[in-house]
Amino acid sequence: MFARLNYRYTIIRDVMVVYVFLMLVLISCAAWVHADDSEAVQTESPYFFIKSNDPSTDKLPLKSTNVDVHIVGMIADVTIKQVYRNEGKRTIEARYVFPSSSQSAVYAMVVRLQDRVIHARIREKQQAKQAYETAKAEGKTAALLEQQRPNVFEMNVANILPNDEVVVELRYTELLSPRDMLYSFVFPTVVGPRYNSPQSPAAAEKWVKNPTLPKGIASESRFNIKVTMDSPIPVQMVSSPSHSLRSEGLGSKHVDVMLGDNQIANNRDFVLRYRLAGEKIQSGLLLYRGKDENFFLGMVEPPKQVATAQIQPRDYIFVVDVSGSMQGHPLDITKQLLRNLIGGLRSTDTFNVMLFSGNSSMLAPQSLPATASNIQQAIDTIDQQQGGGSTEIVPALRKITELPKSPDVSRSVIVVTDGYVTVEDEVFKLIRQQLHQANVFAFGIGSSVNRVLIEGMARAGQGEPFIVTKPEEADEQAEHLRKMIQAPVLTQVTAKLTGVEAYDIQPTVLADVLSGRPVIVMGKWRSRRDKEAEATLVVTGRSTEGEYQQQVSAKSDNSEDNSALRLLWARQKIAELSDQEALEGNGSYKQAITDVALKYGLLSAYTSFVAVDEVVRNVNPEDSSTVTQPVPLPEGVSNLAVGSGIPSTPEPNIWLALALVFLMLVIMKKTYRRKNAV
Repeated sequence: MFARLNYRYTIIRDVMVVYVFLMLVLISCAAWVHADDSEAVQTESPYFFIKSNDPSTDKLPLKSTNVDVHIVGMIADVTIKQVYRNEGKRTIEARYVFPSSSQSAVYAMVVRLQDRVIHARIREKQQAKQAYETAKAEGKTAALLEQQRPNVFEMNVANILPNDEVVVELRYTELLSPRDMLYSFVFPTVVGPRYNSPQSPAAAEKWVKNPTLPKGIASESRFNIKVTMDSPIPVQMVSSPSHSLRSEGLGSKHVDVMLGDNQIANNRDFVLRYRLAGEKIQSGLLLYRGKDENFFLGMVEPPKQVATAQIQPRDYIFVVDVSGSMQGHPLDITKQLLRNLIGGLRSTDTFNVMLFSGNSSMLAPQSLPATASNIQQAIDTIDQQQGGGSTEIVPALRKITELPKSPDVSRSVIVVTDGYVTVEDEVFKLIRQQLHQANVFAFGIGSSVNRVLIEGMARAGQGEPFIVTKPEEADEQAEHLRKMIQAPVLTQVTAKLTGVEAYDIQPTVLADVLSGRPVIVMGKWRSRRDKEAEATLVVTGRSTEGEYQQQVSAKSDNSEDNSALRLLWARQKIAELSDQEALEGNGSYKQAITDVALKYGLLSAYTSFVAVDEVVRNVNPEDSSTVTQPVPLPEGVSNLAVGSGIPSTPEPNIWLALALVFLMLVIMKKTYRRKNAV
């Protein structure tokens, strides 16, 4: 009898243990409300490259990449030379996915094969693809350059015979604008592995499924970059947070910058920062007179930020990526950044934190006062994150739009991510349509950030992008954000070109100017004068001290010194049309984008470069093998960023469910044994 009573007591005790455990779980989860994880299923994704033992096929045909950069004033002209060589015994088609600057205007491609030089033509994307496939089938060596994203390109080179060496040269130009008088040139070297949501329009895009070298395995492809700077005033300082450098001519108007010795250089963005002599941004106006059209570019330094007597309270929503690709070094940077951002909130502010991967969780159902205890709770929770799972950023941002907000309080949304997703257009559209009452600031974390996403989110949300590559940069970038948010230095901004007739001005609407950023305007102009024309750019607005006005003047001539303005304007026009297309959808601006790209000879989402050698070199093209060049894993990124058909690690709620199941099985087994013993 006593044995039966003891058995019943044991069952009651075990049930109570399970009940208490469940209650603790529910209480701990109450502060973190989880969203539906039904979308956290990964489809096409990168995979790890395994080198074949088959010597007949060269699996690594890209042998080297050399980059020459020439910076004149605030415009960079870049030449990329890719060398493909077939060291196998079979004819191959080489396929290579690589990054470019998010601001690049790619305007030329040349293919060098033996003693022949083949100049590529810009064509509508499908026409270029068809021309390439036809040449490949005919046994002709051909090259096709396609844009998969504004900062992700795909190169295909067909019919590379054994012992062939094919050199592909690309050229692009971009505008460099300073922040706090510091200029930056960025050359991305590797495309980070992208999570491809099955719900996104990009789910079927094959470029995402690209072979990646495991962490710690360096690429066998050599990389080198050299930068030449010619400035109207002496270059005062050059530095790089990403690479060791050697420089010659510092302090003069001509400076050469090269990579230092003995470093792996192609697994992270190359970042060059430089400062010109003097205490002001070199404001100015450039005019270019072309054959059919004339272009201008104006840059005006904003007023200095003045401390305001009273800064209004703000509501801050921090949206933090804790997916698998953020594990390790990127998440360490994120934690340091958020300690600075959240720790620097004022007592009059309110805030909330969302953590997202395959699902999302909130610190609280609504924003909390920025008290010391609430700030510490948020920091402690963020510090506990390890990173894992997929990257469902769209559901996370959609949930942010549903958060309650007082109409009297301004809200700033701070998104922190590496940007390794394929849903850029969806994100931009959601921000414009549903987060238009908040400023969106985007922090890109890591050594090879998806800058198109980071810059696009900030542009759509009338905010500012930031890139943080190391923990030691977190303090500085957090301070930049605080200065910008507390008070814009110039509002109600207008720009007008006098002396000539201006039209097709970009951007069409000037946003508030934040601390440290100049006002940049470009467009076209007409004049009744046949030769020289003189123009003045007048920028007006309201600063904290009242009405503001600044003007700069310039004269035009027929030299080619400013010819890049034509391409820079066209690149900006394509970006504006692409933004509108992302907002309206359905390819509504496809024809307009195509027309601009074809007219100005630029690579775009709807145009490609194709080069075809007219000599039939491969008499058996059907025997050719397609080889996809593997890319290195970006520095600091975990192997968890590379997965197969499911999230790379279970989400936290999955671990919780597994723990509950395991506990129940242990208790049931223990109870069963006791029952048999009775």
